[in-house]
Amino acid sequence: MNPDIKICGLKTPETVDRALERGATHIGFNFFEKSPRYIEPDLAGQLAERARGKAQIVAVTVNPTNDDLDEIMSLVRPDLLQLHGNESPERVLTIKAVYNVPVMKAMPVRDADDLKRVEAYIGIADRFLFDAKPPAGAELPGGNGVSFDWSLMSWLDDRVDYMLSGGLNKDNVALALTSTKATGIDTSSGVESAPGVKDLKKIDQFFDAVAEACLPEPAAGS
Repeated sequence: MNPDIKICGLKTPETVDRALERGATHIGFNFFEKSPRYIEPDLAGQLAERARGKAQIVAVTVNPTNDDLDEIMSLVRPDLLQLHGNESPERVLTIKAVYNVPVMKAMPVRDADDLKRVEAYIGIADRFLFDAKPPAGAELPGGNGVSFDWSLMSWLDDRVDYMLSGGLNKDNVALALTSTKATGIDTSSGVESAPGVKDLKKIDQFFDAVAEACLPEPAAGS
């Protein structure tokens, strides 16, 4: 089965179009103001129209207020909200009830204990995104270009549908796919030439690497 592919932190028509041309299933817009990938909601709304009906439009937020979400929902009309902060299960339920939109809850991972937090969100979050815990002193909750020990994913049971994130690029995405049960993958810094600057060639290389990793195994004796 081919994985969902989310390209996150897009800010230009050219990169949105290239991601769509290559088969992205999810297009992510980052509304965390400290991030180099931050985009104003009105501009994101314009870019979202290029993707609407072709890929899922994902609004990436960090501990958003209702005012934040009101603006994003009005201007961007996302198909999915990604909550990348410390949102409690109760807050996730409230957001889903108020805005009537599915939620993907991001979970930072460094060791097996971090996965214990997932239990409280099962049946509440519609999907999970597992990302590497940010390095000490980092201001960004994600997009730091670091990975974590993917073997930890074996601790999860089949109730957990998740995307894998954290330092994914053309060189390691095949290993990520073969060593986990991720139904989706998410990259941002892995397809950039500089923080917040998406690179069309790197986007192509990432999709090429995913396609190669998903080729069927040759039949025995062939």
